[in-house]
Amino acid sequence: MADECRRHGFELERRIFELDVKCASLRTEKQDDDYLQNASAILDKLKSFYRQGGESSSLPKLLQDYTQVILDITFYEENKLVDQEFPEDSSPFKIQQLLQDLTEPEVLAGRLAPAQEVQSVLGLELLECLYWRRGALLYMYCHTLHQRKQWIKKNKDTFLKCIQEGVRYLMRMLQVRNSVKLNDGVVLHDTATANFLSEGIFSDTHLLTMMYIGEMCFWAVKYEDCSVDTMDRKEDRLQFRDIGTQILNKYVLACEGPLQGQGWNTENAKEILSILQ
Repeated sequence: MADECRRHGFELERRIFELDVKCASLRTEKQDDDYLQNASAILDKLKSFYRQGGESSSLPKLLQDYTQVILDITFYEENKLVDQEFPEDSSPFKIQQLLQDLTEPEVLAGRLAPAQEVQSVLGLELLECLYWRRGALLYMYCHTLHQRKQWIKKNKDTFLKCIQEGVRYLMRMLQVRNSVKLNDGVVLHDTATANFLSEGIFSDTHLLTMMYIGEMCFWAVKYEDCSVDTMDRKEDRLQFRDIGTQILNKYVLACEGPLQGQGWNTENAKEILSILQ
């Protein structure tokens, strides 16, 4: 077991130095990018840690810093894809690479600290962010593909698989924090706050996630009935109509209730609901 942990520790060290080379290469494209600058500064700290023979007791902090580097570098790469409007030839490979990079911190945490829950090693915010970023990347990709009608005609099943994967990531993001149970000794004097927490809504990002899920479910319902895909069994697919309806109803109730007048628009959500229902 000790040898296995040591081997995984070497794997993390190797990845840190590989990311340092990658980050330096990306900075030649845009030296003043804030995210790459932040990643570079953290990498310098991590390299120094290893060169000085850091102790294993620092593992959670080490993995958290490593995760932040991954988030910063992939954010720069994602923005390039968005600016280029997801080129048809190179985007599928690049997206899979980004998804793999954003999955790696969770995998490493499971390997290096098998006795602990991943969320206790990385922290709730970083774990949420990893799921959010994967789901949001696939949302943006599907949003672009949705406007390429000819592409979808030829690649409908690929489109539906991207939607399903994206919805799964976003649903996992919403489930990272256990919803606060109002009968668990939690005293909340603000009713609106109490309602938000009981529904698992902790931030603007959670609300945006709900809208993304609703849109992706709408795209799936629109195209899946016409799909001739035989690779995935029907029972393995998400119930897009039910998921979209449930999530968007929560979104509308929140935005037209406690958040009314704070800039959250429900017009698109209601239009989608009218179709899903």
